[in-house]
Amino acid sequence: MYLPPHDPHVDDPMRFKPLFRIHLMERKCATVECMYGHKGPHNGHIQIVKKDEFSTKCNQTDHHRMSGGRQEEFRTWLREEWGRTLEDIFHEHMQELILMKFIYTSQYDNCLTYRRIYLPPSSPDDLIKPGLFKGTYGSHGLEIVMLSFHGRKAKGTKITGDPNIPAGQQTVEIDLAHPLQLPDVENLRDFSELSRIVLEVQEQVRREEQEEEQRQEEEDRSQAACPPAARPPVGEGAEGEETAAGTEGTTQDKAAASQPFVLPMGVISRNEDYPRTCRICFYGTGLIAGHGFTSPERTPGVFVLFDDDRFGFIWLELKSFSLYSRIKVSFQNAQAPSREAFDEMLKNIQSLAT
Repeated sequence: MYLPPHDPHVDDPMRFKPLFRIHLMERKCATVECMYGHKGPHNGHIQIVKKDEFSTKCNQTDHHRMSGGRQEEFRTWLREEWGRTLEDIFHEHMQELILMKFIYTSQYDNCLTYRRIYLPPSSPDDLIKPGLFKGTYGSHGLEIVMLSFHGRKAKGTKITGDPNIPAGQQTVEIDLAHPLQLPDVENLRDFSELSRIVLEVQEQVRREEQEEEQRQEEEDRSQAACPPAARPPVGEGAEGEETAAGTEGTTQDKAAASQPFVLPMGVISRNEDYPRTCRICFYGTGLIAGHGFTSPERTPGVFVLFDDDRFGFIWLELKSFSLYSRIKVSFQNAQAPSREAFDEMLKNIQSLAT
């Protein structure tokens, strides 16, 4: 398992933690060992579920228990996961969230299902190279997000989640067709000024979406009344013009000159060591919800591109700032098998089990 660095140090390297290992003793003979806990390797099991998916099960979960009970397990987990003790965490809400995460993660006892992650394709027109990023999420700590580009939109999808927004949800969406012109640094310190700029763009986006819906409805009615033989060929007329207009402006100037940047007063940031210059900013929306992913809603915000490996997002409604840093680890170690060898290994184990 690759764990994010301790909060809020997004630029630190990922942490490596073995969860299981496979011994190929001789031809068609293999054993699986669970590496979870602090009592050393013990008996485990691996099963292929379907393509790009397998599950692990520990057969000796008593090896995960500690002599001091759940309290000792929690304190040990807290040191490893957060790099601190419970006494270091003064915020009551943060203590509650951390305890929820411990209860949630520890109940599985390394009985987990793994699914292969396919990284998004890269295009020369992309603002920066897509991929995986570590990001600060307030009291939730650091989480992993996958950045991908889709024409006039960019999306940040959670690879790891929390009690509010689970993994797989789209945490941020960036509207590349609506860059923001930030005020000078002195005026940028005024949160109300930034809020005014963002809300004006939000209203503009809303109007454009309404106009697009009306245009689409009129087009649908026109096509329904028009005989098929009289319809213009695909790519000509209004549709062709819209396609050209839709793609225009999606390619951004990657060598844009940097501009000074500072967070407005009142915006909370877990990491005060954020860059003080940025390349470009865009209007975007961020997903917020209550515990258990209740009442989810998209709220306005500002996407801030700092450089090829770092970006940020200002959550306007929460008055908070998330800083993201690219994961550069290759996700391999010197003894790791190739993808083909690992898949073959799992097949051999499955045949033995059946």
